[in-house]
Amino acid sequence: MEVGKETEKFKEKNLTIPQVKQLLEEIGEDNLDQFQRCTLDYASKFSKCDAETAEKLVQKLVNEFGLEEVDAVQIVNCMPRSLDELRIFLGGGRKIIETPKLEAIVKLLNEYRPG
Repeated sequence: MEVGKETEKFKEKNLTIPQVKQLLEEIGEDNLDQFQRCTLDYASKFSKCDAETAEKLVQKLVNEFGLEEVDAVQIVNCMPRSLDELRIFLGGGRKIIETPKLEAIVKLLNEYRPG
């Protein structure tokens, strides 16, 4: 790197798999490199909902349940169906979440779960 040359600054944002899928689709498959095509293929196979729904769910998990955004994104990516599955994402010991709150999270996910 050249001395005195400014480095680019990037803002980091946590994205759900459906949001990644939408971004890559907007670019257009013909304009993607091999890595991006593989990522689009993965995102297409593993998206559990559409990008708009994913964003709504992340915001609800953060605002209504006090989850960290990074945890909310991972929960939306996997859409756990049970308390045991959900606890895996929140088991880091940072914060203890009571069972009624966990049940409410699973209920919320079920409301947005396709089919």
